[in-house]
Amino acid sequence: MDHSFEPLVKLYNDNGDGFTVIAHRGASAYYPENTMSAFKAALEMGAEMIEADVSLSKDGVPVVIHDEELRRTTNGSGLVSDHTVEELKRLDAGAWFGQAHAGEQIPTLEELLTLATGKIALNIEIKPEAVGKTPFGGIEEKVVSLVEQYGMRDYVLYSSFAYKAIKHFHEINVDIPVALLYDKKQSSGRRLTQLVADYDADAFNCSYWQYSKKWAEEAKEAQIPIFVYTVNDERKMRKVIQRGASGIFTDKPDVLKHLVDNMWKTK
Repeated sequence: MDHSFEPLVKLYNDNGDGFTVIAHRGASAYYPENTMSAFKAALEMGAEMIEADVSLSKDGVPVVIHDEELRRTTNGSGLVSDHTVEELKRLDAGAWFGQAHAGEQIPTLEELLTLATGKIALNIEIKPEAVGKTPFGGIEEKVVSLVEQYGMRDYVLYSSFAYKAIKHFHEINVDIPVALLYDKKQSSGRRLTQLVADYDADAFNCSYWQYSKKWAEEAKEAQIPIFVYTVNDERKMRKVIQRGASGIFTDKPDVLKHLVDNMWKTK
């Protein structure tokens, strides 16, 4: 279990093992994804980082929601980008998960930052549909500005499936830590190391099924941190950790934390 890479971002509750427990959309196995209750639960369960999906409302406010459309996780319909933040706030983002969660709202990024500041690091994933032709005045600049405003600069890793968003972040500030979320079509057959070099990325994110021994070895040799999603099964978690991943995105941060703590103690 080799996790010797220098951490890309600071962790408020780093246990020193070089591995990051990342709550995928919060503790989303137990609470509606990307809601404040899911984020609070992740914090309580001892996650070291929260992953949250960020898009833009019609009036340009960064909001936390995964899908381009509203139907799956709210009682609304249509595109997120066709609704103002005020309209989005009127929707129920919890009842789909269970009536006990009715009344949950779509959070703004600012609400998440208010919760996270001083407590937990973030992986902010920029949704491709929100990415424009330039970062300036777009979602990347808006998000970076909010992160700076809350003093979270050293505690946020940015990622996106939109490869141009990775370039945009470096146009804003070359020192911003970014992870390339692997997309086969945009990658055009390039090797992992070539992709990271081409987009000047600091890390590489991929799915459990994509995280092959070949990629693990290539990343380790090039000293590229890899973060793997979305792993909820304990056996698979152990496999990913032993292969050398720098972190795992999971809907069950309590399960992953318990596993990692025990593996670290017995190492």
